[in-house]
Amino acid sequence: MSAPILEVSDLVVEFRHDHGYFAAVNGLSFTLAKGQTLGIVGESGSGKSVTNLAVMGLLPRPPARIPRGQIRFHGEDLVNAPEKRLREIRGNRIAMIFQDPMTSLNPYLRIGRQLTESLEIHQNLKRQAAKDLAVHMLGRVGIPAPERRFDQYPHELSGGMRQRVMIAMMLLNRPEVLIADEPTTALDVTIQAQILDLLRDLQAELGMAVTLITHDLGVVAGMADHVIVMYAGRVMEEGRAIDLFRNPSHPYTLGLLQSIPRPDQRVDRLYSIPGRPPDAGSITQGCPFAARCRFAKPACTTAAPPLVSVSATQRSACIAIDEVLADPARRELVQRAQAHAGPAPTAGGGA
Repeated sequence: MSAPILEVSDLVVEFRHDHGYFAAVNGLSFTLAKGQTLGIVGESGSGKSVTNLAVMGLLPRPPARIPRGQIRFHGEDLVNAPEKRLREIRGNRIAMIFQDPMTSLNPYLRIGRQLTESLEIHQNLKRQAAKDLAVHMLGRVGIPAPERRFDQYPHELSGGMRQRVMIAMMLLNRPEVLIADEPTTALDVTIQAQILDLLRDLQAELGMAVTLITHDLGVVAGMADHVIVMYAGRVMEEGRAIDLFRNPSHPYTLGLLQSIPRPDQRVDRLYSIPGRPPDAGSITQGCPFAARCRFAKPACTTAAPPLVSVSATQRSACIAIDEVLADPARRELVQRAQAHAGPAPTAGGGA
């Protein structure tokens, strides 16, 4: 495995509220190498997007603050980097596809202007050269008649085409790291598959490292080399994607797997994990998933369990790992997960 491009170590991100600060991300660590795909999975509010906004330097400080931890890009400290330096990196060497392309694209500007602006700033290209490259990239991401689309406004494009425009915009400067934040949200399954295939092909072509943020383990099954499962700002489980699907060891991971619909069965009601995620400001001690966990013990509410090794490439933050692994209901979930995971990925990953 090549040297890491991006290193995040013991990252803590806090937000100020009426009674002090609460941690939206608490002790997160991972590395990302060239060509590697890292999947970050969890329910809404688990800290996935906050993590990557911190990487991009897009968190407003205040109310946000980073009291502990490091974010290093090729060894360069991004946490304390001046805004001028962050602007040189953002959209150029590290790019981000945001969740909703309709709100991320400026409705008052034509598609072409939003594409060429980045090229003029980061590559100092003249307007015609920037237009030629932007039109080429629109065609590369599968948009028909790119010359015509170049002069249109975002509302004139479908959701799938707007998402492709966002991908084209982020790839124009050939970034080393691409952060894809829920890149298929609100798209139908056919367009979703096309977008994921496009990202996979472009990653192979450009050699990018990719961070894929999603709430759906089924999405990362065919994309990620390494997966981090987050809940309430903490890492519940992490490891190689193939290991996580074939040997899930945390109750929260089991719940996410059980939530994947089965196309071969008709059910009256889809499964959901009982209960609700906790209010981040109310978590003071213990495992944040304890209130929703059927394996919970009294000790789970007194101290947050550390990440412990399940195998050489997998770790889990649960004191009931043995009970989870022995649970009869887990066997069917593992069989279903293996069907999603498919063959083992060829690229290695580590956090």
